[in-house]
Amino acid sequence: MAGSDSRPAAATPADVMRAPAETAMGLPAPLVALWSARDGLLTGSGITVYSAGCIGERNATYEVAQYAPGFVLVGDDSGGRGFLLRADDPDSAVFSSDLGDLDPADFDVVSADFASWIDSLRADPLR
Repeated sequence: MAGSDSRPAAATPADVMRAPAETAMGLPAPLVALWSARDGLLTGSGITVYSAGCIGERNATYEVAQYAPGFVLVGDDSGGRGFLLRADDPDSAVFSSDLGDLDPADFDVVSADFASWIDSLRADPLR
């Protein structure tokens, strides 16, 4: 980013096209829409929404498909908690879970939907 008031770069079309293949599932439209404006984000408090280019690696590392089938890990809090969406639901709530326990029965709802969650993150300065 050239300056603090520069618009962050959007994800490349190639990264957006590759992301579903790397996660082995479709991705919720609100997440893909975020990538068209900015390729992920990081707040001042350490909450990260993954970029299109790294979401596949993060989901593979935490073995999300094995432990939370049907969910996609979309970010984390830089402290051991992950944020997940239902992959097949464009209106999915945002869930939070300890990254060492990806049992959906233990997930907490942190927001009714992805767009509201992203709006709430904007109150925390973005990096």
